[in-house]
Amino acid sequence: MNWLQNWRRSRKLAALRDPQFAFLWDKPPAGEYVSLDCEMSCLDPKLAEIISIAAILIKDQRIFLSETWKVLVKPAGQIDPASIPVHGLRHQDVQGGIALSDALAQLLHFIGPRPIVGYYLEFDLAVINRSLKLGVALPNAAIDISGLFYDRMVSAHRPDVDLSLSHILQTLDIPDLPRHNPVNDALLAAMVFLKLRA
Repeated sequence: MNWLQNWRRSRKLAALRDPQFAFLWDKPPAGEYVSLDCEMSCLDPKLAEIISIAAILIKDQRIFLSETWKVLVKPAGQIDPASIPVHGLRHQDVQGGIALSDALAQLLHFIGPRPIVGYYLEFDLAVINRSLKLGVALPNAAIDISGLFYDRMVSAHRPDVDLSLSHILQTLDIPDLPRHNPVNDALLAAMVFLKLRA
């Protein structure tokens, strides 16, 4: 780590409101990633609350399903009825969930400093960063599989690329799983990630 990286790291740590999460700025283990998916109470990233989260460990070219972390989260507000048909979670389904602060602390300890993999990660990370209130955004590298797929498929002869997950899975010959289940969605993202890296 050079002096500029050290300086940037020290600035971020100085802004960190909760020093227990300083480990997020450590060097990530070589070849390790975490595939992440969240289900939300609504589709507005400024209002959405996390109601379920799943994360799966990836090491080198293997997905470790035995290293899967998942949790239901009890939201402070109501679940938008329009989102219920998407993820199938009603207000009563998440009443036994844990508090968001506990869920996010567990999540960060599971992820550590590893890069985060996912499908359209921007939404999930926006809600996570807003909910954490760390004073700084998560420092983890974010690897969006739709971006990886675009980079692989786009060309001068094919400037428009279908980035729907169904198309990505079909193109890469990856079997589909029931969607909007955070474990399944994290697993699909992990499989796409490894296929595109191979």
